Amino acid sequence: MGVFIEGTILGFSLAFLFGFGPAFFALIQTGIYRGLFPGILLAFGIFLNDLVIVAISLLGTTSVMSNINNYNIIGVFGGILLIIFGVVTYLKKTEIESKDEKSEIKAPHPVIYIVKGFLLNAVNPFVWIFWLSIIVGITARYNADTASLVIFFSGTLSVVLLTDIIKTFTASKLKKIITDKFLILINKIAGIAIVAFGIFLIIRTVLHI
Repeated sequence: MGVFIEGTILGFSLAFLFGFGPAFFALIQTGIYRGLFPGILLAFGIFLNDLVIVAISLLGTTSVMSNINNYNIIGVFGGILLIIFGVVTYLKKTEIESKDEKSEIKAPHPVIYIVKGFLLNAVNPFVWIFWLSIIVGITARYNADTASLVIFFSGTLSVVLLTDIIKTFTASKLKKIITDKFLILINKIAGIAIVAFGIFLIIRTVLHI
């Protein structure tokens, strides 16, 4: 149970420090203009893609962790890409699309939201690098023990899904508060946090701490 709790702690950290990419803004827009249920479907699609990425990354990482040089290369490379991702996130300007809430445009089929969420995550290369960077460290910590890793990331992904739903719910209820300036501020905070995480990952990998 301790492993699961540690996974949920990581999940909360990811959700509130690093969960502000394209998928986040899609969740906010969907919550504002389509409502809670479509937002939940979008969040579920994102969750499914995260699940696939984590599974693929775990399979690949555990197969190369026997070589410490592989760990060093992946760790440093992942840290550098996270720093780049953080800088891009910090500098990015975000704008909420304005739509007429009374528009009579027919809403998409529910499955469309799930597919959109899945693809939105899948086509973002930084999502893959981000998860791989985290998985390298966690896999090393648990000595590539499959059972522990499954329990750990079950906790992580459950929390990420839950917090995505909460973000959507909040957006659907606080439409007037969530402005472009607010989202830009969130981007800057998230960017700084991601850069710091990337630097920490590189230091930990090089110094083996």
